[in-house]
Amino acid sequence: MNIEYENDFYGWTQQQVKFLRNKEINLLDWANIAEEIEAMGKSEKRELESRLEVLIMHLLKWQYQPNLRSRSWQLTIKEERLRLEKLLKENPSFKAILEDTKEKIYPLAVISAEKETGLSYFPESCPYLLINILSRDFLPDSNIN
Repeated sequence: MNIEYENDFYGWTQQQVKFLRNKEINLLDWANIAEEIEAMGKSEKRELESRLEVLIMHLLKWQYQPNLRSRSWQLTIKEERLRLEKLLKENPSFKAILEDTKEKIYPLAVISAEKETGLSYFPESCPYLLINILSRDFLPDSNIN
């Protein structure tokens, strides 16, 4: 008896795993397996984008609000870097898209920083190099006059 994807997702996953392990390829639900694998990849990419956005937003806050710097911001920066490092180790192919991802999410990081700070004078393009963003020691200096 085949468990239907739409009616019992968990049961369906367990059945598909069993079919794969037993090499019962004629019983596999190929279309939905392909869809789920694709969705898993997209989910990992969304996590990369989200982590990079939060990290850049905190770097902007650090740079543009030096009088409000806190241990909490510093720890968030550290945490996001460690999570990104782990994500990149688990998904080495992300390294090839990291620069494009940074440029894609930068406007979102600016919006988040504007919402949290009330400021509206962040650079149009990301002022940080990837090597600095990912560096455990990098914290931007204030350039506010």
